[in-house]
Amino acid sequence: MDDQELAAIRAARLQELQQTSSSNTTSGKPATPSGGGDDDEKRAAQEQMRRDLLATVLDPAARERLARIALVSPARSNQIESILLRMAQSGQLRGRVGEDQLIELLEQAEDAQSKSGNKKGAIVYQRRKELDDEDDDFDL
Repeated sequence: MDDQELAAIRAARLQELQQTSSSNTTSGKPATPSGGGDDDEKRAAQEQMRRDLLATVLDPAARERLARIALVSPARSNQIESILLRMAQSGQLRGRVGEDQLIELLEQAEDAQSKSGNKKGAIVYQRRKELDDEDDDFDL
């Protein structure tokens, strides 16, 4: 079994798990408390499937960069992971994603976010204007 077939099988299984979890939450069933092992097992299985698929899609350098991004910004990491998984499921990826391709994807996501007007991470500097030079004089 080659990598593409394995990735396709994993993508199909991930999609199946996502559909079953979304149907359980929309079916009106009450959420079980944190002691509910069945939902935790499903979540753990989904997360493991997601990690496995990302491991097949990304090369080691790209995985390391994505892990560092997850430490700083988990939301951005999840966004990039979702984009990569969608691309893998739709067959847009022809091989393993390298670090350079991941950087390009990050830049594209940043550009799209800045175009949408959401400048959440922008830093604005407000400098105080000096009123008078006499304030700097010290009385000795």
